[in-house]
Amino acid sequence: MAFLAAFIHIALAIVPALAVGVAPGQIKNLITFGDSYSDSSIYPAADGGYAWPTWVADYAHVNLYGLARDGATCSNALTPRDFPPIEEWQLPHYFGSLANGTIPYLDPEETMYVVWIGTNDVGVGQLISGPPNPDVSLVQVRQCAVSVVKQLYDSGARNFIFNNMLTLDKTILYSNYSYPNVYWTEQRNTTEWNVFMKEIVMAGNMMTDYMLRETVTQMPDAHVASFDTNALFTDMYYNPQNYLNGTASLNVTGCVHSCVYALNQSTADTGDCTIATGSDADSFLWYDELHPSQQSDRNLAKEITAVIQGGQSQWATWLS
Repeated sequence: MAFLAAFIHIALAIVPALAVGVAPGQIKNLITFGDSYSDSSIYPAADGGYAWPTWVADYAHVNLYGLARDGATCSNALTPRDFPPIEEWQLPHYFGSLANGTIPYLDPEETMYVVWIGTNDVGVGQLISGPPNPDVSLVQVRQCAVSVVKQLYDSGARNFIFNNMLTLDKTILYSNYSYPNVYWTEQRNTTEWNVFMKEIVMAGNMMTDYMLRETVTQMPDAHVASFDTNALFTDMYYNPQNYLNGTASLNVTGCVHSCVYALNQSTADTGDCTIATGSDADSFLWYDELHPSQQSDRNLAKEITAVIQGGQSQWATWLS
């Protein structure tokens, strides 16, 4: 019996290795859903330059269709904000654009869909500070994120990359040394927020992984990669010399564009800002108190590019 249990454990452990994903040269189109971390519709993006999908399109020579929008949550029915959520705006906009020809027909075998959502669902004004809808839980917002993959699959999509939540507790906004900034100027216990956000992200990512693996069993012929964005940013945080290459001292606790506000100051005003310019900006992990820097996004883009080109990334696991 012990031998059988050990065999089953080993067999389950090697299943992901048997999922080879997409072939080199297969992917010609990239479609993204998410929030400001992935919003390629504006310049400068939230990282102060080009969003990571724009870099992937350049590195991999693929056509980019960016549906991600700044400020988005998965669903306004769960965590309402005055921004275009995936469920109520991004998915309908995508399907509508296909129907009216704004987005041309895309061969499902040649198209990769990337879903990266969650930062605003768990962030300020929502789970971390008390959501408008008190009945909404972390389980529901993560179920919503996984359901996006299944909805796209049901519409004909077959190739996916699902990104988990990055290390939000290591952003300045949710750090234990945080200060009043453009995202939050009210009184708060920064240590409590830091600990709570770490637990939210860790628990949310773990349950999402289980949900995604279960959903994959309902998606025959799909290729789904689970991308551990959290692990990548953890590595960048602790080993910045491997990722950051600016001319200033390497910095993972500050940001390129730092604005300090007075307590309870209106964010319509301008805070006391310090801005790194030129090549100094590439020394920072974070662009501002919440968003990754341009250099961090280029590092992410290189890893995503490797995945969609049929190569290897230590941060990605093909589940099917």
